[in-house]
Amino acid sequence: MEKELCGVILVNKHKGVTSHDIVFKIRRLFNTKKVGHTGTLDPLATGVLPVLVGRAAKAAEYLLSENKEYIASIKLGITTDTEDITGKILTKSDTLPNKNEFFDACLHFTGEIDQVPPMYSALKVNGEKLVDLARKGIEVERQSRKINVYSIEPKTINEQEGEYEIKVACSKGTYIRTLCADIGAYLGCGAVMTELKRTKSGAFDIADTHTISELEEMDFDTRCSLLIPVEQLFTEAERVVLPDFYARLCKSGCEIYQKKIKTDFPTDSFIRICDKNGFFALGQVRDYPEGSAIKAIKLFVI
Repeated sequence: MEKELCGVILVNKHKGVTSHDIVFKIRRLFNTKKVGHTGTLDPLATGVLPVLVGRAAKAAEYLLSENKEYIASIKLGITTDTEDITGKILTKSDTLPNKNEFFDACLHFTGEIDQVPPMYSALKVNGEKLVDLARKGIEVERQSRKINVYSIEPKTINEQEGEYEIKVACSKGTYIRTLCADIGAYLGCGAVMTELKRTKSGAFDIADTHTISELEEMDFDTRCSLLIPVEQLFTEAERVVLPDFYARLCKSGCEIYQKKIKTDFPTDSFIRICDKNGFFALGQVRDYPEGSAIKAIKLFVI
C-alpha cells in the first residue's frame, strides 16, 4: 500500500453540523485534502458516518454495503415543510391514534415500498438541488423510488402525546423523515421526525465510532491507528489473490482473463483484487472477445 494515509475512520456525528463539516474537520485532523464520506446525514441527525481518508475517498461511488439502520423519534399530530421538527408547522391534529394503531401502521411500511424523496434533500432536478428550490418556495414534482424497509421495531415513549421511537433497517436511499411523515399521513394525523441516530452503515456499527471531540484529543499517530483498511468497504465482493506476474499486469491496467487464473466469477460482479501483500484494487468482471476477465476499476496503490 502507498505510504500516504488510506483508510476509513468511523465518526459518530454530532447534532447541529453537516456531513461536509465533519469532512472538513477530518481533513484537518489527518492533514490531507483527500477526504470523502459514504452517506449524508442531516444536521439534526447523529450517528455512524464512515469517512474515507486518502485514496480510500476514491471508493465512495463503488460501495457495496449500502444497508442502513436507524433509531428515530417520531411525534404524531404535526406536519412540517421539512418533515422533521425543525421545519415550519403546516398542520396540527388533536386526534391521535392509539399505540396499537401506530404499531399496525408501521407494519404497513415494511418490505419493498415506493417513497417520494422530500423537497428538502440534496437530490438534483435540472442541475439544481431540491433543497435550494424548497428554500425559494418552489416545489417540483418528484418521481417515487423503490426502497426496502427490512424491519420497523416501534417503541412507545408517550402514548398520550403521540411520541414513539422506531428502529428501522432499510436500503440505501431511504429518507427516514419521509417514512415518519408517510406513517403520519397513513394514520390521518400527520407526523414529524424529532430525532435521528444512524446506528449502522453497511458493515459498520456505532459501537466502533469516535466523536470529533475524541479524535481531537488524540495524538496524530493514535488517530492514524484507528483507520480501517479500505478492503473492509467491500466485504460483500468476492476475493482473489493474484500471482506476482498477474498482479503486476493488473496494476498496469491490463485485464486478467479468468481462464488464466482458474476463476469463474459472474460477469459484472465486483472483485477484491489482492496480491501477496494484500488488497490493492477493486475490480469488476467484464466480457471481452477473448473471454471473461477481471479488470481493476479502482487502484488503492501508487
